[in-house]
Amino acid sequence: MPFLAEPAYAHGTPARTAILLVNLGTPEAPNAAAVRRYLKEFLSDPRVVEIPRPLWWLILNGVILNFRPAKSAAKYAQIWCQDGSPLKLHTERQAKLLREYLGALHYSALVVEHAMRYGDPSIAAVLARLKDAHCERILVLPLYPQYAASTTASAFDAVSDFFRQTRNIPELRLVKRFHDHPAYISALAEGVRKHWAQHGKPDRLLMSFHGLPRYTLERGDPYHCECQKTARLLAEALALAPEQYQLSFQSRFGRAEWLQPYSAATLAQWGRQGLRRVDVVCPGFVADCLETLEEIGIEGKAEFLKAGGKEFHAIPCLNESDAWIQALAQIVLEHLQGWDRADPSPDALRQSRRRALALGAKL
Repeated sequence: MPFLAEPAYAHGTPARTAILLVNLGTPEAPNAAAVRRYLKEFLSDPRVVEIPRPLWWLILNGVILNFRPAKSAAKYAQIWCQDGSPLKLHTERQAKLLREYLGALHYSALVVEHAMRYGDPSIAAVLARLKDAHCERILVLPLYPQYAASTTASAFDAVSDFFRQTRNIPELRLVKRFHDHPAYISALAEGVRKHWAQHGKPDRLLMSFHGLPRYTLERGDPYHCECQKTARLLAEALALAPEQYQLSFQSRFGRAEWLQPYSAATLAQWGRQGLRRVDVVCPGFVADCLETLEEIGIEGKAEFLKAGGKEFHAIPCLNESDAWIQALAQIVLEHLQGWDRADPSPDALRQSRRRALALGAKL
């Protein structure tokens, strides 16, 4: 397999350090054609659907991609912003704010970029830009607090796929999880407290995480355990008693059993039990998206009210909150230890250039 062309290099060019934030991805537009392209890439990933490839190819191309895109596009249309997808906008802003915050901490030499596992900007395209910018150290931070093979590992697969085509590979560090990081838990708790300060407290808080098939737990995926720990730590930070909150899982797809309890069923049950007000927070998502804005904010609300509930609040995700950007910076700097001192000083660069000239290099 031929390698990709290496960027031009001049002696004395400083090596740089980069941070790559990775989120899941989004269609380019809320229409069936764009959603079909997105779903085809997403659902073709063997990390996402662990069904034998020939069988899954028939199901995906014969059924799902013929019927689901139009339904999903209608849901995207309900939450689409004037400037585009909420997930895309929030992720772009998080990268920009992180860059500015690190600059204020005198880490202005750090390069901060974002990419999407599916869709644009792709991981491969952004890594190519980082190579062109002479980034010799790259920290990859998937924006999934809890590790799952279908999310975090898939992002690492895409990074690995790019560098399999690369002759001169940079140093790499990969952040596996931050589900129990104190700064992340603190940012979650602050967001909930701010909502309660403005709207009052609910009868019960639901902590809804993205679901996965149950077989992932049985095969050794730590996701379920990490969600449980996040929920426990958040409840402790909010001083909640066990009867004041519950963990659940959303976004079930297909007929197989998924991690339980299911969010929709829980909300319906609470409505029938006579709970007047319920709040839902989604700790597994650091940015509002289809799953939080439509599935919880619209469908979940309808489920609760239809079952007899009176008041429903979907608490915003971390998005661009100051506490989250500061937590993100803390997580990044902890993983950059050593690298944060690797960029050469101006004096060291001048000495390097003089040595290169003495050896006959053309600068």
